[in-house]
Amino acid sequence: MEPGTRAQDVLAELQRLRIGVPLLSGALVAGTDGLVLAHDTPDVEPEEVAALTASALGVAVRMTEATGRGDFDGLLVQGESGRVASYAAGPSAVLTLLADDRLDVDALHAEGRRAAARIGELLDPAPHRATCPAPSVPSSRQRPPQSGPLPPRP
Repeated sequence: MEPGTRAQDVLAELQRLRIGVPLLSGALVAGTDGLVLAHDTPDVEPEEVAALTASALGVAVRMTEATGRGDFDGLLVQGESGRVASYAAGPSAVLTLLADDRLDVDALHAEGRRAAARIGELLDPAPHRATCPAPSVPSSRQRPPQSGPLPPRP
């Protein structure tokens, strides 16, 4: 399948997801490198969300590894007015959904995992594991120790 055709098919899957789940306000597929592969996110900057998705993925994968919880499956962030959920979409991509806080978490997970599996198949039709590897994040043993206070927030 041509790369352009794959991107169109992934975008069509995102649009079907948004139509089928009315309380979703956005859907985005990012590579584990933080680049946007496809998006249907009318109210957010897709490049920023893709970069943050890759960063969050790195932390989530390390957290599951460090705590012996198995391969990365998903990540849920809850805000005051909604949720952001990310799911592995094959070995090299992540699906991120922006949901209204009225959307049931179980329904969000069910739809997100189904869509992520389909997107993983579209992007990498070869048989593979359902999880994606983390972007290269050094282990705590490889990182130099941090000292001093965090820099001020902008």
